[in-house]
Amino acid sequence: MRRLLTVAALLVALPVAAQNLDLTQGGPIEITSTDGIEWRQAEQVVIARGNARALRDGVSVDSDRLIARYRPRAGAAPAGGESPVSGSEIWRLEAEGRVRIASATERAAGERAVYDMDQAVMVLSGAGLMLETPDQRITARDSLEYWPTRRMAVARGGAVVTTADNRRIAADTLVAYFLEAAPPAGAQAAAPAAQPARAPVAGLPNAGEGSRIDRVEAYGNVEIRTAEEVVRGERGVYSPQTGLARLVGGVRITRGDNQLNGQEAIVNLRSGVSRLVSAPGQRVQGLVVPQQSQPAQAQVPPAQAQPQQPRQPQPPPRRPAQPPAPQQGAQR
Repeated sequence: MRRLLTVAALLVALPVAAQNLDLTQGGPIEITSTDGIEWRQAEQVVIARGNARALRDGVSVDSDRLIARYRPRAGAAPAGGESPVSGSEIWRLEAEGRVRIASATERAAGERAVYDMDQAVMVLSGAGLMLETPDQRITARDSLEYWPTRRMAVARGGAVVTTADNRRIAADTLVAYFLEAAPPAGAQAAAPAAQPARAPVAGLPNAGEGSRIDRVEAYGNVEIRTAEEVVRGERGVYSPQTGLARLVGGVRITRGDNQLNGQEAIVNLRSGVSRLVSAPGQRVQGLVVPQQSQPAQAQVPPAQAQPQQPRQPQPPPRRPAQPPAPQQGAQR
């Protein structure tokens, strides 16, 4: 039977409890594995292999291999403590192979994950990219970024957000902004009755309410599917709080063989009603195929009676810059 190896107290930083999938702040990081932990002192690298896990303040990272790159912590006095890296801090954590990241209420997965502690960002890549909150599930093909301090996630390449009632929004790039998490009120609140209980993760505390998405901005080949319609456009913004989505640029509302074309549309994902908006001086166009029911739910309101519209989406942030290599030339 293989022995469980542990390296504890690898990082001491801000005394703030980590929230959601944030591993960039909080108390010490504990790293465990079943196939051994290798310490390369000259390169300032710790490598854990075989069922490797990093655990910090209720956030776990599980993978086939973990690479922790560390450096001397500013102001820390040298100590001959229990850990080989006492008095140091991890500035970069890399997980490779079957990566699973979890808190009490959120989940994420991919083939590779990199936590950059300095830039406060996690980047997932590889197949099977997924980020799941209590209300939405986000998937992507190319990369999935999580910015905990900015309360933001960016999905790139074939990105899709699926709501709890199976509504689907797809685009080349999706940017999800999260609501600020409510601070704990001392005693733990019970989970809502309508929310199914999640299976507990070993070593994690009980679930809280978790992240809530405030809005989702979509860029490039945006597509929204309701029960009876498909709405496409160039850009869009969706609010889970209201269930409304606004699409702009080459908008097409399709139901069966019937189609309406314009430059802007408002889609109510809860009621399934799509509304093509006519701007002053512009015309909307519709194609209705005979012997089919007209899209009764597609409406063209007069320009002077336009409904209140969600805000225009802003371009997503650039990818984080690749952090510099360790001064000692660390290798994996």
